[in-house]
Amino acid sequence: MKANQWLKESSSQNGGKPPYQLRLFITGASPNSTRAVDNLTAFCEKNLQGNYTLEVIDVYQQPDVAEAEQIIALPLLIADCEEIKRRLIGDMSDTEKLQRYFSIKIP
Repeated sequence: MKANQWLKESSSQNGGKPPYQLRLFITGASPNSTRAVDNLTAFCEKNLQGNYTLEVIDVYQQPDVAEAEQIIALPLLIADCEEIKRRLIGDMSDTEKLQRYFSIKIP
């Protein structure tokens, strides 16, 4: 990614701050990072339906942010939500793991 960070703001259904504040840490435009962004964006659009913001942070361009979060593996998803304060590592292709991460029950 060329920009220091990329922010996807999805309109909140409740008119306030979306309940899912997501930060995805990646390493440039590597294939694994690109997959993580694409997979997570598709999952959020389908399952969180306007109740999230997604900030993508390239640790090559913002190493101080990565250091402050004590990141040791990438891509890494961190959710700042009322109910969730977890980290998830990988390319975000495992939708079942994402469903458990967000406590979503999908038929």
